[in-house]
Amino acid sequence: MASSTSEGSGHDHEIRLWQEDDWWIAEDVDSGVTTQGPSRSRALENLDEAVALHDGETGDKPTDEELRKLGIDPAENTTGDQEPPDVLK
Repeated sequence: MASSTSEGSGHDHEIRLWQEDDWWIAEDVDSGVTTQGPSRSRALENLDEAVALHDGETGDKPTDEELRKLGIDPAENTTGDQEPPDVLK
């Protein structure tokens, strides 16, 4: 098992990185967030994304082109004053 410390935002973060079979596992020790990837770099990229989500950081708003690729009409993709469905309450 490998362990490293990286500096960011004025404090240190301990990251543990190890390989299990064909997968690399990356863990942010402070938050407990753990991810995996087929390579060390991909596991660490996944960890960065997962920790950002854990910390409440949101990604960029999707472009109209990205929405169309997903089969969503951007003109119909609006946020209204509707209540969320019961399953989301």
